[in-house]
Amino acid sequence: MKSKFLFILLIAFCTSCSSDYSPKPKAYFHIDLPNPVYSEFTDFPFFKFSISNQAFVEELKDAPAGMKEKNGMGFNLIYPRLYAKVYCSYFRINKHDFSDFMEESRQMVYVREIRAKGVKEIEYIHPEQKVYGLVYEIQGDAASPVQFVISDSINSFFRGSLYFDSYYNRDSIAPVLEYINKDIQFIIESFRWKQ
Repeated sequence: MKSKFLFILLIAFCTSCSSDYSPKPKAYFHIDLPNPVYSEFTDFPFFKFSISNQAFVEELKDAPAGMKEKNGMGFNLIYPRLYAKVYCSYFRINKHDFSDFMEESRQMVYVREIRAKGVKEIEYIHPEQKVYGLVYEIQGDAASPVQFVISDSINSFFRGSLYFDSYYNRDSIAPVLEYINKDIQFIIESFRWKQ
């Protein structure tokens, strides 16, 4: 019995060691992304927009102190299947504050640009609805690869920032990032003020 075991072990050892090893390329998991179905979300008093059925709204019960001081409110759009969150905040402003809010948003983007390879800015202008948006797509490895602002330039200012739940490699999340970018574009295009 002992000799049979040694013989099998010897054969296994000889066949397991081959010299024709070839390295396998790195690969990422295949991500199946469902087709989104959009519905109008009207729960907030100052604005409404359409969101994907792949996301849900999580209201923040305790807003940060800085947000309360600026007459703001916050909520998150959560994509549980994609392990992503869009942190959103809304502020009631007067037209004198608009440039301060825009500059603060721009600084939040360009502070992250130090680690990034660049920032692409995309404008959305819908004067008939008084919706003016700006999307910042941050290239390279940044904590928040997409940030955006929406305003009427007079009374309201809306800001959003996309974050993933863990550290990511930009190549591995490219399909998810493109998917959520389309949702953000849809949010901006469907955004309406309730005033």
